[in-house]
Amino acid sequence: MPLSLIHHPDGKHRCSWCGQGDAFADYIHYHDHEWGMPVIDERRLFEKITLEGFQAGLSWITILRKRDRFREVFQQFNFEKVARFTEKDVERLVQDAGIIRHRGKIESAINNAQKVCDLIDTQGSGALAKLIWSHEPSAKQRPTKITPAVASTLGQTEQSQALSKTLRKMGFNFVGPTTMYALMQSMGVVNDHLEGCSHRAQVESARQSLKRPA
Repeated sequence: MPLSLIHHPDGKHRCSWCGQGDAFADYIHYHDHEWGMPVIDERRLFEKITLEGFQAGLSWITILRKRDRFREVFQQFNFEKVARFTEKDVERLVQDAGIIRHRGKIESAINNAQKVCDLIDTQGSGALAKLIWSHEPSAKQRPTKITPAVASTLGQTEQSQALSKTLRKMGFNFVGPTTMYALMQSMGVVNDHLEGCSHRAQVESARQSLKRPA
């Protein structure tokens, strides 16, 4: 068994990043039920962009354990409401120990909500999903197998670099190519569950049945 797969007591093999044992229950649930499952809902996409931005420089488990509070203070990631946040809201959030109190990232979340609204205003409902999914790599652009060695080289890709460049031109912040590749992994634009992971086939099935945004 490759070192980057863990055999769990329930008989499943999982990607090693999700950990093992009760201390990693949140991570394991996220791995099994969310990571890699395709997403096209605009509000969920805004949530993912926002949380990936907050994660920069931190571990994902830190964000995951604070996600409920993030959802509370960011209006369940309703980007139309977040876009109307003021400096007073920024000051309130900077004092909230339940989230990551980074002024730049908080201001970025508000800015990005405004940019999502601008995008939808000009291109219509579903525009954010269409934009992100338009950067899905073709089968020929993907590795034949996601082995531990291959996974270690996938910090960013040509497609995540292009997505990052596009979003930056539109005025988005905290959308670097590494952050955007993490977004693509989490929302199922790519399936980076390792070969042998018990959830790889489930994710791939969901991806195959997904109707991509036109």
